[in-house]
Amino acid sequence: MNMIRDTWVMARRSLRHTTRSMDTIITVVITPIAMMLLFVYVFGSSFEKSLGGVKYIDFITPAIIIMTVVSGIAYAAVRLSMDLQKGIINRFKAMPVAPSSILGGHAMSSTLSNLFSSFLVLLVALLIGFRSGAGIAEWLLFGGILVLFTLATTWLAILFGLFAKTMEGAGAFSYILLFLIFLSSGFTPVDNMHPVLRWFAENQPMTPIIETMRSLLTDGVVASSAGAAIAWCVGLLVTSYILALRIYKTKTI
Repeated sequence: MNMIRDTWVMARRSLRHTTRSMDTIITVVITPIAMMLLFVYVFGSSFEKSLGGVKYIDFITPAIIIMTVVSGIAYAAVRLSMDLQKGIINRFKAMPVAPSSILGGHAMSSTLSNLFSSFLVLLVALLIGFRSGAGIAEWLLFGGILVLFTLATTWLAILFGLFAKTMEGAGAFSYILLFLIFLSSGFTPVDNMHPVLRWFAENQPMTPIIETMRSLLTDGVVASSAGAAIAWCVGLLVTSYILALRIYKTKTI
């Protein structure tokens, strides 16, 4: 019980930093919404010609939600790096708190804030025309995959936060994930891509994750890519979690 309590205390501390930071709100919420409006109202009519009658807002909403998470997890890396460089982690370790609660608090706060940001982005998508054919079961499965993806990338962010030598460099890894989103089926079908890019898009993690979420939301069915999507998320979560704990122990001894 002490570990859960301590983790929540650390998470609340991190959440307060998030809510007080205007640049975080702009990056995590406003930027994905602006991107969604740009793609729908500027490029949407061109892309819809290749979607077989699917509305472009329905097509890109899952990718925008994934982008929201990827934008948000960078701040988990930055805040952890800041705590390490300012010696705050060592102060926490000298206090009667569960050691696992320090990283756990960062992970919990990042997961909660990114899920809330994703909810806000989804609301905006609904306001500008997004419509879902999912039932309750499909919405629950969509939520489960979103939580799993958020946890996996959050622990990846924590891992990079432990590696980074500067606060500025801590969040830079998120650009790699954003790059993968644009080189996936998030904004255009992979059939429209150059053969080399199509092969890459089909064999990187963002494509099965986005296509699974899209199939659940728009069609209300579980896509054949669901197994690959879950496998990527679980593999990333387990690997990042184990490596983060090992590096944390060596850096704070």
